[in-house]
Amino acid sequence: MKRYKILFVCLGNICRSPAAHGVMQHLLEMEGLDHMVEVDSCGTYGGHQGQLPDHRMRRHAARRGYDLTHRSRPIEQRDFSECDMIVAMDEANARDLKRMARIDITPRLVMMGDYLSKGQPLDYVPDPYYGGPDGFELALDLIEDACAHLLVEIKTKLQQ
Repeated sequence: MKRYKILFVCLGNICRSPAAHGVMQHLLEMEGLDHMVEVDSCGTYGGHQGQLPDHRMRRHAARRGYDLTHRSRPIEQRDFSECDMIVAMDEANARDLKRMARIDITPRLVMMGDYLSKGQPLDYVPDPYYGGPDGFELALDLIEDACAHLLVEIKTKLQQ
């Protein structure tokens, strides 16, 4: 059986997308669905290729029980056709993905913000890289919220 493949994308693949990758992987394992869903992450920019997530994001994530070990990588053309769902952290990432893809990814491209609960302070996940600790906490709060709702959709897709 082909595994459903989710790809989280941010700019450098060292803060938001590896955090979403780790959170979603954790949720799938808790639900016993990790054998049915493959989670990955990448960036639209390859300047951090091979690096672990930013040490600040790893530290904040570890406090919440997430071990972020993914190594940064840039998006590849094969990702556009192999992934069932490509999740952009913000509008700039979505625009870059559409520009970079050699195929129409519209049916597979979703915004992380679309999965946030009503009442959240933002409708996207801001990049915490240039900010302080509060930015990493906010990003993780939003990622946890969105991943919980995304999991509901994934479970529905798996039942179809």
